[in-house]
Amino acid sequence: MFTAKKAETLERRRQRIRKRIFGTEERPRLSVYRSRSHIYAQIINDLTGRTLVSASTLDAALKQSLKSTGTVEAAKAVGLLLAERAKAAHVGAVVFDRGGRPYHGRIKALADASREGGLQF
Repeated sequence: MFTAKKAETLERRRQRIRKRIFGTEERPRLSVYRSRSHIYAQIINDLTGRTLVSASTLDAALKQSLKSTGTVEAAKAVGLLLAERAKAAHVGAVVFDRGGRPYHGRIKALADASREGGLQF
C-alpha cells in the first residue's frame, strides 16, 4: 500500500537526486518514471527544458507487441525503443535519473536494455 509516508520519502529522495543530476546538450538526462502498470522514459536537455526523445509502454509501437505493460520484459522493450530513438536524434551519452526509485527490477531492466541499444551512461 502506498501511504503518505512512503510518498513523502520517495519525493525527498527524488529531490535529493535531482539536485546532483543535470542534463546538458552533450549529456542529456535520461529520466525514468515507474507506475504500477506502466514505465515511462524520456531524454531531457535541462538547459533548454526540452524533451529530446521519449518512450513508454503506452507507445503504439510497443503496445501491440507487449503481453503486459507492468513487467520487466516491457521495461526492456521500452529501453531498446528509447535507445533506437536516441540514436536517430544523435544522442549517444546520457546521465541516468532513476526518479528516486531503487536500481533494481524494471528500472534496472530499462537501463540495461538502453545500454544494449547503444546509450552510454
